[in-house]
Amino acid sequence: MTLLIKYGNVARSTYYYHEKKDKKDKYDALKTLIKSIYNKHKGRYGYRRITDELRKTGHVINHKLVLKLMKMLGIKSLIRAKKYKSYKGEQGRIAPNILQREFKADAPEQKWVTDVTEFKVKDKKLYLSPVMDLFNQEIISYQLSERPDFKQIIGMLRNAFLKLKNGKDLVFHSDQGWQYQMKQYQQILKQQGITQSMSRKGNCWDNAVIENFFGTLKSELFYLKKFNNIDHLKREIKEYIGYYNNERIKSNLNKMSPVEYRTHYYKTLN
Repeated sequence: MTLLIKYGNVARSTYYYHEKKDKKDKYDALKTLIKSIYNKHKGRYGYRRITDELRKTGHVINHKLVLKLMKMLGIKSLIRAKKYKSYKGEQGRIAPNILQREFKADAPEQKWVTDVTEFKVKDKKLYLSPVMDLFNQEIISYQLSERPDFKQIIGMLRNAFLKLKNGKDLVFHSDQGWQYQMKQYQQILKQQGITQSMSRKGNCWDNAVIENFFGTLKSELFYLKKFNNIDHLKREIKEYIGYYNNERIKSNLNKMSPVEYRTHYYKTLN
């Protein structure tokens, strides 16, 4: 090597530059695949989910290597968000906390959770009210409104009940927001045979799963884009929820999306 540099009249730094350039990066194909997965999910996946996607396609790979390669590519996950609070004191009957942070369900339609979150675009606000099934963390119903009113909650419930097969053994959990204390809301649940459950006052951890969903939605959508108006944000939220339900894999669902997990469950019953 030294002789080649000496007799070839080549500067040592030039030689090593070309030697390094000519060496093929053994992770080149993997980097391309990582970037492809990252771009497909619009920058929403961190290294753990990208690792899960790679493993699903047969790649035996350590998550630490994926993290290292992502750092080299300059891609990373984003922060979480704070939530809108709908608590306005006791407006009606407070239901007991039946859920008791037991967020696991053995089958669909055993445990539903709901809450409201707020978005702000310039001088306007948008409110999202979803229903999540804790069995697979699927958003089975939601309503968007520019006002956090009871009409929004009614629309959300109607859409959810269209998918409900049997509410007899269903527990429906929320915080102590004014909407869920209303007599009309409680009567609607009772008519469906649904048992109401509420978080303890000021304890956000009692409804942690839906709160996590809001944080995920905001960090993976709301903080990644600039929205010029509320209508644009509405369209993007609708698209995101479809993506979340059908494509976004979750580690606690055996690396499946919520819909894949539910479909797999029903197949095992046959």
